[in-house]
Amino acid sequence: MSIIGEAERRAQIRVIDLLCGDKSGSPGGLGWRYLGDWQTREGNANIEEELLRPWLLKRGYGPEIVTQAITRLKREARIDGTKLYEANQGFYEMLRYGVAVAPGPGEAPVTVRFIDWSDPAANDAGVAEEVAIKGKEAKAWNKRPDLVLYVNGIALGTVELKKSTVGVGEGIRQTLDNQRPEFIRHFFTTVQITFAGNDSEGLRYAPIQTPQPYWLAWKEESEITARLDRDVNQMMAPARFLELIHDFTLFDGGIKKIARPNQYFAVKAAQERVRRHEGGIIWQTQGSGKSLIMVMLARWLRETLPDARILVVTDRKELDGQIQDVFGNTGDKVRRARSGNDLMAALADPTDRVVCSLVHKFGKREENEMTELISDIQNAKIGAPVGDFYVFIDEAHRTQSGKLARAMRQVLPEAMFIGFTGTPLLRSDKETSLETFGPYIGKP
Repeated sequence: MSIIGEAERRAQIRVIDLLCGDKSGSPGGLGWRYLGDWQTREGNANIEEELLRPWLLKRGYGPEIVTQAITRLKREARIDGTKLYEANQGFYEMLRYGVAVAPGPGEAPVTVRFIDWSDPAANDAGVAEEVAIKGKEAKAWNKRPDLVLYVNGIALGTVELKKSTVGVGEGIRQTLDNQRPEFIRHFFTTVQITFAGNDSEGLRYAPIQTPQPYWLAWKEESEITARLDRDVNQMMAPARFLELIHDFTLFDGGIKKIARPNQYFAVKAAQERVRRHEGGIIWQTQGSGKSLIMVMLARWLRETLPDARILVVTDRKELDGQIQDVFGNTGDKVRRARSGNDLMAALADPTDRVVCSLVHKFGKREENEMTELISDIQNAKIGAPVGDFYVFIDEAHRTQSGKLARAMRQVLPEAMFIGFTGTPLLRSDKETSLETFGPYIGKP
């Protein structure tokens, strides 16, 4: 078994101090408690029942219900016969939504939730170091993530730390090696975020099975100048850590993704606007993933506001198809309007929580034709729109956006409009667009 270097050890101790305050075992620092050095501890696992069971009992669940729930959770964490992505996705769903357990024959099921997402401080956040895990194959070396972040006994994060003269890439490669089948891939079925870092580069983060070039750096203003300390403070406080998992993690057609900083802050800014029911424009640079911003914001809207419905409008057929694919690949059912009447039918059907449409379904671009076409849509023998609508306008910088928004406001007068653009607004259309949608919500 390799001996950890002194420089790496100092970084590891400092991160533990930042997270836990000290090693007393009581929560401190950022709100974590120190669980111990588990290098020689037997039976280390990604679900530590001796930590999870008392937390669930404290939440008021009966002993038998707790036993059944833990059994179900452990079964979901197994990887036998499945790929890591699939096992991790199935576990995430149970982690996020809980599991229904019937107390007895004929009794109504009780939903057991393993994480308190609404109150991060109510969870048991613990950090263990040098967590030795047996390799899947007998001949494989045991692996030891430097730090494992446990929430209620469930391993949700791993951290690999290197000395400043060794690049973060080495920690990334080590983390990816750990996920190989012959090593400890089975441990990562529960892990939601993996970190690698050092003093000179700070932290990099990614979900499971992310190739090295796609690991991300967090970017947020801070008075803390030491990079590693800054990133730990910004990403590993329990509230931020759990929020990234709950609201900013997506399984996108075989690839697990976590929000980039620009996506996170755009969604957070939009959430504040939603609370005030004030529209605006989200401007992100090309290739910044604004479609995923839409998906994350739409999911938050649907889960936060029971009557919220989302209409995504684009101006090109290929974009309309891309929106349908992005939402569909991340698990959302999307109704794609085929005509003006079909759009109105979709707006009148509250079971269609997400609807996408081409702008042309609202009418052609000519102003003199638009009034008549809107009147035809409104007077169609179809029910009126139902629900609280949030309209996402893709490529809102295009010159027809002002007419489009006026047309849709006649059909959806109470809707909140958010424009998305990957292009800075030109002077010629900036005034119209800002007047139509409202001020910037987020900018790169």
